[in-house]
Amino acid sequence: MELKFARVEIDAKPKKVDLAKIEAAVEKEESVIFYFDRDNSHKDLLELQDHFEAQGKSFYMSEVKYGLADNDYMYQIHIMN
Repeated sequence: MELKFARVEIDAKPKKVDLAKIEAAVEKEESVIFYFDRDNSHKDLLELQDHFEAQGKSFYMSEVKYGLADNDYMYQIHIMN
């Protein structure tokens, strides 16, 4: 599974990350917050949630609006051991 981190610049392309790197960050810290781009499919994010909940981790996902337009949002993911 490959996801895209939130854009740093509005006109920039989002950086891609794979599941192994996300897992490594979660194992390193007790609590990790990631910001993912709106280009990610909701289905992929729900698969990510299922993956970490199957490991016994807490997973919280929300949409964060940063502008007035409908497409000015990102996903905030909080994973805790």
